[in-house]
Amino acid sequence: MDDIQYLTAPPQIADILDRTEKIGFSMASEPRIGSLLATLAASKPTGRLLELGTGTGLSTAWMLSGMAPDARLTTVDTDPVAQGVARDALGSDIRVDFVLADGLTWLRSQPAQSYDLIFADAMPGKYEGLEHALRLVAEGGLYVIDDLMPQPNWPEGHAEKVEPMLQAIAKHPDFRITRLAWSSGIGIATRIKAR
Repeated sequence: MDDIQYLTAPPQIADILDRTEKIGFSMASEPRIGSLLATLAASKPTGRLLELGTGTGLSTAWMLSGMAPDARLTTVDTDPVAQGVARDALGSDIRVDFVLADGLTWLRSQPAQSYDLIFADAMPGKYEGLEHALRLVAEGGLYVIDDLMPQPNWPEGHAEKVEPMLQAIAKHPDFRITRLAWSSGIGIATRIKAR
């Protein structure tokens, strides 16, 4: 199945892609991930959404494209150059708040169960401080991760971190996770009602 043919990219994507290439950023999410994020964002019409790893804003744009007017997105990154691309392209949207901070430090300061959807696309909140990120997922909320299948741009040592992280989520008593061998490899977990 050619699922790419059904994607309708947000209008800012072309500019973001051009600027992403110019600054040499190579860790951007691919379009099918973006489309999935837009669909999941649409399921949270008044939701609070969190993106860990703004990058240049490709996933940010996709999430915003699916969000309702009353939903809000916070996106966190440590790289001012990459996040600057996202700010320039998307900063006029009042639904998004850009945070330039160390992801792990920022996660630790947030109240429990305060987000309805978290897309963890950076080391903090995915491979570092996973428990801190999961603590922020509201009941019925979603925790989404990508790049679970080998990628040519994986840094050295990345491959060894994938299975232990997935096992930690699978064993967590408050979450259910499904892993999909699609796109770059997806994991979608949801916080279940406390028993």
